[in-house]
Amino acid sequence: MIDYRAARAVAEVAQSGSFERAATVLGVTPSAVSQRIKHLEERLGTVLIERGTPCVATEKGAALCRHMDRVGMLESDLMEALPELAAEAGAAQRVTLSVAVNADSLGTWFLDAIAAFTRDTDLLVNVAIDDEEHTAEWLRRGRVFAAVTALEKPVQGCRVMPLGSLCYHATASPDFVARHFPEGVSAEALARAPGLTFNQKDRLQQAWLRQTFGSDIAYPTHWLPSTQSFVDACLVGVGWGLNPAQLVRDHLQAGRLVELVPGATLDRPLFWQLSRLASGSLEGLTRSVVTTARRALT
Repeated sequence: MIDYRAARAVAEVAQSGSFERAATVLGVTPSAVSQRIKHLEERLGTVLIERGTPCVATEKGAALCRHMDRVGMLESDLMEALPELAAEAGAAQRVTLSVAVNADSLGTWFLDAIAAFTRDTDLLVNVAIDDEEHTAEWLRRGRVFAAVTALEKPVQGCRVMPLGSLCYHATASPDFVARHFPEGVSAEALARAPGLTFNQKDRLQQAWLRQTFGSDIAYPTHWLPSTQSFVDACLVGVGWGLNPAQLVRDHLQAGRLVELVPGATLDRPLFWQLSRLASGSLEGLTRSVVTTARRALT
């Protein structure tokens, strides 16, 4: 039998990173929170929370937190169907939906989807950032309930919906192009011109090079893990990089940026995958994500 008071204490500490903040949410003292977690850890014979600044859940603690997320969603659905229970239970636990999304979607259209969703619900959203080729792994491990992903094939236990394609332009400043490509943009020149790379998982630039020039090209690169900073770095002439059309459209029209190869865009198909085990709480978010994406993406 699960001690749900202790399990919720684990979840609140893991989410807030602090026994004190968890105690405020639960309406008890930090000592009471600590005792609940300690007794549950002793009973299970395993550590659930790594004490520190911040406090974080262990692997087994994270599994318990995911269970509490599911319990919270089920209770939220039940309270909606039986408001009499809600009145009897008093203040309900705020439910947090964990989702994974790529940084460029978050920087262009995904926040609009969250905004539309949160206007109509008191549910909270916890957004994890990863490359679109890797967000599906968060679903496989049960760390999130839904994800924006490049994977069209459904993850086991999930259903999938197409969202459209995020269009990218290979851009640089006019000064950068004049300095590094005086005789035109070629594979040889690109091998010498510094580019931009988000992180080790970023394959967009290489995908564009293969599509445009027919092969991989090794090029010197700056590492810059920020969607907006990618645009800014192109504007100030640090390097060339792939940027979402929504973020560079005005710069291209004004001449502050230019395309390395005019018209050679890269389209990245995206999909929304959500766990079938999740309750109806995800339906509202799904409608908002699909509607917003199909309006914003190609």
